[in-house]
Amino acid sequence: MDRIDAMKVFVTALDEGSLAGASRKTGRSAAAVSRAIAFLEAHVGVPLLHRTTRSIKLSEAGERYAMACRKVLADLEEADRQAAGEKSVPRGTLTITATVYAGVELLRPIVDAFMEQYPTVSVRMYLLERPVNLIDEGMDLALRITHLPDSTLVAHRVGEVRRVIVASPRYLATHPRIDEPGDLSKHPVIALQHSGVESWTFPPLEGSSVPRVVPVAPRLIVNNVRATIASTVEGHGVTRLLSYHVAEEIKQGLLRIVLADAEQAPIPVHVVAPYGRLSVPKVRAFVDFALPRLRTQFASLARDVETKPQAPIPPRRGRMSAG
Repeated sequence: MDRIDAMKVFVTALDEGSLAGASRKTGRSAAAVSRAIAFLEAHVGVPLLHRTTRSIKLSEAGERYAMACRKVLADLEEADRQAAGEKSVPRGTLTITATVYAGVELLRPIVDAFMEQYPTVSVRMYLLERPVNLIDEGMDLALRITHLPDSTLVAHRVGEVRRVIVASPRYLATHPRIDEPGDLSKHPVIALQHSGVESWTFPPLEGSSVPRVVPVAPRLIVNNVRATIASTVEGHGVTRLLSYHVAEEIKQGLLRIVLADAEQAPIPVHVVAPYGRLSVPKVRAFVDFALPRLRTQFASLARDVETKPQAPIPPRRGRMSAG
């Protein structure tokens, strides 16, 4: 059996989530799909998959091998296109990764519009809440909202976001004022998982170089941005999110920013690609299509959360005694 052909079957099985799915996708019999996987496992000398009747799961060795297979197949696809003289025509499958919220709310509409304009390009979007190694995992592009380390990636800046603390106007009107970070200890916190559930960090005070770390004890910890926003809008506490998460709610007056003068430096947003990938027509076409749209989006979102003078919050009233 041809090893490249077996790799294609292996990767298809992973993408489809089962050997039966790979059978349907490739038009091969279930036995032929199983033989292809067995051929690879015999070649490398270790199991690549844990199989059940309904699903498959990669072994530890399988995870590493799957990343290598994706890279090999992507390189072969590009070599075929260049040899065939199709270097100037965007075509093939474009792989993009982003975090879940950014991918759904910001990137997905751009991808839809891009595919309408380029019918010969298909897109796979991987929306993940973990760091992705673009080279090892065979990705063409990523939308990154973070300070980038020095690397071999090529980066195009499209904007910046703030890390903001917000609460609903109704909540702020009925709870103690929040004038400085230490006041957060008096408030119930709604925390986004993996975004500070034990403490929140603030810039150093004037004359100091030590960041201020404020302990928080969340009443609610959520692993979903939308759920965090909803609980905060309904007045259940204070939360800290990125400004683009809550731009629409701030614009509508459903949330207000507090402690704006104690925010950390803005976080840059980039579209990044492995070195050399921008010479691939499908990647170049998407970057040229997406960059101006993303820059417009992030500029608009920044305007929506600009700190403006707010109407004074009514003082908290004491509870009237019964009778």
